[in-house]
Amino acid sequence: MDMLVQYLPFLMFLVLIPLLFTGYPVAFVLGGVGLLFWLFAVAIGVENDHSFFLVVSRIFGGVVSKLVLVAIPMFIFMGTMLERSGIARDLLETLQLMTRRIPGGLALSVTLLGVILAATTGIIGASVVMMTLMALPVMLDQGYDKSLATGTIAASGTLGILLPPSIMLVVMADLLSTSAGGLFMAAVGPSLFLALLYMSYILIRTWLNPALAPPMSKAEALGQLTPARIVKSFVPPILLIAAVLGSIFGGFATPTEASGVGALAAILLAAARGKLSIKSLQEVLESSSLTTAMLFGLFVGATAFSYVFALLGGHDLILQTMDATGASPWAILALLMVVVFLLGFFFDWIEITLIILPVFAPIITKLDFGAHLGDASMTVTWFAVLMAVNLQTSFLTPPFGFALFYMKGVAPKNIRLAHIYKGIIPFVLLQLLGLLVLLLWPDLALWLPRYLG
Repeated sequence: MDMLVQYLPFLMFLVLIPLLFTGYPVAFVLGGVGLLFWLFAVAIGVENDHSFFLVVSRIFGGVVSKLVLVAIPMFIFMGTMLERSGIARDLLETLQLMTRRIPGGLALSVTLLGVILAATTGIIGASVVMMTLMALPVMLDQGYDKSLATGTIAASGTLGILLPPSIMLVVMADLLSTSAGGLFMAAVGPSLFLALLYMSYILIRTWLNPALAPPMSKAEALGQLTPARIVKSFVPPILLIAAVLGSIFGGFATPTEASGVGALAAILLAAARGKLSIKSLQEVLESSSLTTAMLFGLFVGATAFSYVFALLGGHDLILQTMDATGASPWAILALLMVVVFLLGFFFDWIEITLIILPVFAPIITKLDFGAHLGDASMTVTWFAVLMAVNLQTSFLTPPFGFALFYMKGVAPKNIRLAHIYKGIIPFVLLQLLGLLVLLLWPDLALWLPRYLG
């Protein structure tokens, strides 16, 4: 019995993992497992029969009253409103004309569009669906290889999970009790580096095999690119990025305040383009509310699970296990990265984040990477960005890569899942290369927080 009580926290995970595959809502699974194990602990007399009710105050203090989480619905609203405004379509067409003479020019345009959308929306589903509907038919009509086209769109569309204003970084900052603005600054370098890796791969591959990405014909592009068109396409997203990220990095606003600025700017841009109406505003509000409710439902379930895990001594058990094995900080970090990558084959980022971080956050704060980072206080920031880069792969890795399902749902009928799976493999490898570079060269993430901090 003593051994059973000692290992109850580990049993929680053994029960949780198969239940996550049942298709039942994850929020209910997390909260239900927490409640089940608390009832069992009460039944065998190792826990107080009123202790679970403290989870209500934990939810209020950890979720409801956290002002930083207000940024989540605001950024979701901003991204959804931009999706309806038509800004992305104009920008893609202009980028396509600007890169028409470069090998793989349209694929490069899609990647650049992914970077800009990431810095203005941060909603992966919206970005992937929008880019698939806009770019994939054009790429196929132009003779692009199906795997290259689908892989480029899927990878570029997932940059929003990493590049600020990222909802994931807001959640991570709350779970790790660190600054969301600091994580925003730390994520800029790695996300742009990933985009550079994507573009380098496209350039090299299409230079070696031009048949994969035929260029636009001169007649098709003749007379279509004008200075006025460039200004009209680039100014709105640049203004929005400047309003949101500029206010954060310049120290004029917190991420929460900047999210409100971004939401207002998105409304004004939609109105300026004649896309704002009572009906469209209602649709955006409804869509944003449903997405926000789903995320906060997960917060509640995960809070209940992590509270019971801590109540049963889970954190102490993990620390004791790590001490007993004598594992070095690098071995522990490598293990966590491998676990997160493998979980990404089956679960979404929010599920992985809400399960892993509350459990392992106490361990991360105790790891000593001061000599490698030059400043031990940067360990949590560095780890959070490593997690974010790693979690980006969860959108692309089969069998449950959500970006792949988003794409398949709106792609032309001649695009099979086999084309999409084949297309994403090089980009997943590039993401892992980016993760390795960030592990070995932490200044890729930490230079901006050090400079502006």
